[in-house]
Amino acid sequence: MKHFKTYSTVILVAAIMASCSGKDGKKGMQNEDEAPLVQVQSVFAEGVDETSEYAATVEAFKTNNIMSATGNRIKSILVDVGSRVSAGQTLVILDNVSTVNQQSAIAGQEAQVANQQAQLEGQRAQVAGNKAQVAGNKAQVEGQNAQVANQQASVANQSAAVASQEAQLKTDEINLARQKKDLDRAKELVRIGGGTQQTVDQLQAAYDASLEAIKARRSALEASKASLNASRESLRASRESLNASRESLEASKVSLDASHSSLEAGRTSLGASRTSLGASHRQMQNVRENTTLTSPISGVVSARNYDPGDLPGGPILTIQQLNPLKVVVNVNEEEFPNIKVNVRFDVVPGETFVGTVHLIHPAIDQMTRTFKVEVTINNGAGKISTGMFARVSFNYGTANHIVVPDRAIVKMQGAGIKYVYVLEPNGTVRYVEVKLGKRMGDRYEVLSGLSNGDQVVVAGQSRLTNGKKVKVQQK
Repeated sequence: MKHFKTYSTVILVAAIMASCSGKDGKKGMQNEDEAPLVQVQSVFAEGVDETSEYAATVEAFKTNNIMSATGNRIKSILVDVGSRVSAGQTLVILDNVSTVNQQSAIAGQEAQVANQQAQLEGQRAQVAGNKAQVAGNKAQVEGQNAQVANQQASVANQSAAVASQEAQLKTDEINLARQKKDLDRAKELVRIGGGTQQTVDQLQAAYDASLEAIKARRSALEASKASLNASRESLRASRESLNASRESLEASKVSLDASHSSLEAGRTSLGASRTSLGASHRQMQNVRENTTLTSPISGVVSARNYDPGDLPGGPILTIQQLNPLKVVVNVNEEEFPNIKVNVRFDVVPGETFVGTVHLIHPAIDQMTRTFKVEVTINNGAGKISTGMFARVSFNYGTANHIVVPDRAIVKMQGAGIKYVYVLEPNGTVRYVEVKLGKRMGDRYEVLSGLSNGDQVVVAGQSRLTNGKKVKVQQK
């Protein structure tokens, strides 16, 4: 009996649900045929500040790690964490063992350079002496050349004179032989009675005179030949002397070349020694800089890693320049911060700091299509510290864009597409995809998709489709 009642109840409920369902279906069909009721609002262009905001962490404008390259033991540290330091201020003093050793090495090099300079002066004097010797040898050779030329001319003249004397002697001897014949003929004529004694005497006198003349000419010829031989011997001696002078000249030239080479070698050696001395001086300066460590910037000591007596193996101190400070942001490549930068900090509410673009890195990150921009912030009041979270806002000016209420924006699920419904003059709505810019409270900047004066649906979008006829709710 109990099971029967339960079955009846189920049948009754099912009948009631079927009845209700039939009524609702009819009502739903009636609602689908009716035009949806919507609210619309006209949209217009207005001036919109073009800004972009990025999050960043505050960094020191400059950070310097104070350390030594010599590895000497720390003698004293003159500052501590939190100390304010000025550029050039002495911070750390290390043992100066390296300085003493380097000074000794420099003294030895300076002595070597002085010795080489003295040697170079001696080589210069030797070159000058060799040049003078070469000049003297040249002059001597030129003089001897002239003497040999004169002697050669004299020998030629004497040879010509001897030849002339020999020719004249030969002629005289021929004439003497003829006179002898004439004399002998005259004597024969006298003997046979055909001539006179007077003629014989005359011919005899002439013959005797010619004979004496020939004797004198022969003596003169011998003297000329002796003189010619003497001149030739003198010429030979002059030529030998000239050859010796030429050899001496060549030897002096070789000596001059050798002294020039020695001088150049001395200059090269001196230059190398000076270069080495300069390197030692620079090393000495480096040793001094690494023995007495100074601050390259004005700032605050943010870290101290060693104590006096330690052998440092890394930075002894860290100095940070805290005024100005900087933030580094990755800015989209289509944006260029060239007007104004504002920076806000969560720990300093209600206050905005004006930043300055200090550096734009030229290389764009190929993965993110952004480039790094360094922004400096004046921290004269000391309100900002490194590590703070900053919101950096770049202002690019003002642009006229359509502004719509956020209620008009419809988001397509899963696609990331945003659109609005625009009311057409015929009472239908048109689906329009829009590109949004910045959000301003309860409104959005529209970069593309709408025109000035368009009427967009701000309520009732849930039942709308493209081209749907609607009813506009009157305000």
